Amino acid sequence: MKDEQQELEQEHEPERNDNETILMALDQISQTIDVMTSVVGRLRHFVQEQEVTEDMEVREAMRPGRTLH
Repeated sequence: MKDEQQELEQEHEPERNDNETILMALDQISQTIDVMTSVVGRLRHFVQEQEVTEDMEVREAMRPGRTLH
């Protein structure tokens, strides 16, 4: 009886290991997504700041009464 129980436990052990491996991989993927989301957010902010700066420069250059040299 004890041998049968040990055999059953041994049969389920690879399944547990597979599940642990899958959960670890999913956790790593989740962390990677979090990091990439942060990177995309910073890049988006940088591009938006560049756009605002360029708009301000164009408006300044087109300001009426400005003397061009």
